[in-house]
Amino acid sequence: MLLLAVDTSGKNGSVTLARVAAGRLVAEVVETIPLAGGTFSAQLVPQVSALLKKHGYGKNDLAAFAVVSGPGSFTGLRVGLAAIKALVEILQKPIAAVSLLGTIAQSGRFCGRVLAVLDAGRNEVYVGDYEIRDEQAPPHMHRERLLRRDEFLIEAKGNQVVTPDTALAEFLQSAGIQCELIAHPGSAAVARLGWRCIQRGETVRPEDLEANYIRRSDAEIFSQPKS
Repeated sequence: MLLLAVDTSGKNGSVTLARVAAGRLVAEVVETIPLAGGTFSAQLVPQVSALLKKHGYGKNDLAAFAVVSGPGSFTGLRVGLAAIKALVEILQKPIAAVSLLGTIAQSGRFCGRVLAVLDAGRNEVYVGDYEIRDEQAPPHMHRERLLRRDEFLIEAKGNQVVTPDTALAEFLQSAGIQCELIAHPGSAAVARLGWRCIQRGETVRPEDLEANYIRRSDAEIFSQPKS
């Protein structure tokens, strides 16, 4: 069986094709194709088609899907989710909506309580509070939030932190925070984590597949009536 994983949450993205089998937690990556930022809407569907054709498959060979649902770029997330939603509605296959923060937490070497953190701009960070109990199981999420950097520094003290952001890692380490810098997980890691979720029955229906932005859009913020 084949699983298709998509990550369009950041400046750059990727698509991964992986082989999977019922009863096996391992997703064997066949190939990952990068997607250049700013052109996801033009690239995504043609790249998926080319990836399948390259390995002798068609869309009907896809048995499962995994997609990053957030946090990240408002436009990028919408493109990835819309493409996967369209495929799932046609093929009626299971889909896992994967948090980028959860993927980051799972990709580090820490066990127990782990804080996954991403730079959110505006002197803020996206923070996922997770419990890593078993490397074969999806991380257990306590909560995900948007915090100011000074707020996060207070919360992070004494905790294990994982991030793919070099500048953020250096900032945290200079403050005495135990922080592991990892490579950006990308769609290959999303495929592995998504398949574990699917095996545990943690799936969503296409009509329920929504982005988890964590932060409200500028349109939402500035449309609020002033008190």
